[in-house]
Parts: sequence; C-alpha cells; structure tokens
Amino acid sequence: MLTIWGRKTSSNVQALMWCVGELGLDYLRFDVGHRYGGTDGEAFYQLNPNRTVPVLQDGDNPPLWETGAILRYLASRYADDAFWPGDLLARTEVDRWAEWSKQNIALGFTAPVFWHVVRTLAAERDQQAIAAAVTALEQKLAIAEARLAGSRYLVGETFTLADIQFGHVLYRYFAIDITRRPLPILRRIMHG
Repeated sequence: MLTIWGRKTSSNVQALMWCVGELGLDYLRFDVGHRYGGTDGEAFYQLNPNRTVPVLQDGDNPPLWETGAILRYLASRYADDAFWPGDLLARTEVDRWAEWSKQNIALGFTAPVFWHVVRTLAAERDQQAIAAAVTALEQKLAIAEARLAGSRYLVGETFTLADIQFGHVLYRYFAIDITRRPLPILRRIMHG
C-alpha cells in the first residue's frame, strides 16, 4: 500500500495521483501542505527535510520526495514496458520529454503565471509580467504543439510518464483566466 502526503490541489501531487491512477495502485493520502499545514513538525521533517509535498512511502521502504523521482520509482516498480520502457534508449526518450516538461513547462508556468494569476489579488497583479511569462511559456508549448502534430503522445502513440509530467500543467494552463494564443492541438488533447 502506498502512503502519500500532499494536498490534492498541489500540481505535483496531482501528477503523482494521476500516475497512481494510471497504474491502478492502492493508496492512502493525507492532506498536507499549504492551507492544511502539517509540514512544519519533526515527523514530516523526517519524511522530507525540504518540507514539501508530495512525499510517498511504499510499504516499509524509505520515504521518497521530489515528484519526478517518485514518478520514475513508481514507473520502474509498477508500470509496463509501454509506460516506462525497459530498453535504455526508449526509456531515455520518455525521461527526456518528462524532464523537458518539468524544466520548461512546469517551471515556466507555475511561479511566473499560475501564482501571479491565482495566488495574487487582481488589483496587485502585474499584467505585463504575466503576459511576458505567458509568451515565454508559449514558445515552449509551441514545441509540444509541433511534436504532437505527428503523434498521439509526446513519445509516440503510447501514453507514458512524459505525458503526465506535461499534462498536469497543461490542464492548469487551459483552466485559468489568461490571454493565450491558439494552440489547437494542445487544446484538442486537453478537451478530448
């Protein structure tokens, strides 16, 4: 049984829960972090000295933290060869797009766009900074748009870990109130 610490409103926890759902794993999740608190105590510090969510513990194994590391662990332990290939070069291709998504899409969206739109009062928002961040993000999204013009998923015709790292941020990008450029392929993917 997996034990997960992290609130369901955290995008990193959402990525983890999506992976857990795709793999059909049993879990127990505790709301921790942000408005729920729970990260300041010694017990949580022993789980993750960074005091961030998510944290995952698989049975009696040591706790894991950092979303990408957790996803790769779950994929290595529980996924089939299509989701997380056994072949080194094929797995590296999945991992490359997962890392690209984290470094370019998640980091380019979460703090500079999402936090400035969702976590900032409307009167205090720097619309110029938000617009500049959206423009920079959309330059990276254009890479995914072009890539997905020729395949169903980021790494071909099979859903992989890379699609979770990309998709959990893409959902938020389309859900918040910002001016965005048309990205018809990404919009189609998000809306079926």
